[in-house]
Amino acid sequence: MARILLIDDDRELRWTLRLMLEEVGHEVLEAADGVAGVELQSRMEPELIITDIIMPEKEGIETILDLRRRDPNARIIAISGGGRLTPKDFLSAARRLGARCTLKKPFRREQLLEAIYTCLASDAA
Repeated sequence: MARILLIDDDRELRWTLRLMLEEVGHEVLEAADGVAGVELQSRMEPELIITDIIMPEKEGIETILDLRRRDPNARIIAISGGGRLTPKDFLSAARRLGARCTLKKPFRREQLLEAIYTCLASDAA
């Protein structure tokens, strides 16, 4: 299975997603913000990155840009529950800037797994 980097400031969500992903055989790396996530990407070379959009330290959009600069072929799933704007606004921007898949929080387990398998199967950036 895949090595997945999970970047989200919500510790409980990271824990839940980690259990879900490990249950189906993935190795999960965790980062609480974009700064730590970009650093982990360069050291651990994950096959897939799941990043939240609204985070402290480094927002998800900036994180996606940095991840793609370091690896133009990075497979990224952006997730968001929104903020001042609607999640759709953030996720549309994330897709334009390099996220291959996007999910609006809350999402179902099946939706996440489908997005993961779709991203892992795609070769085009």
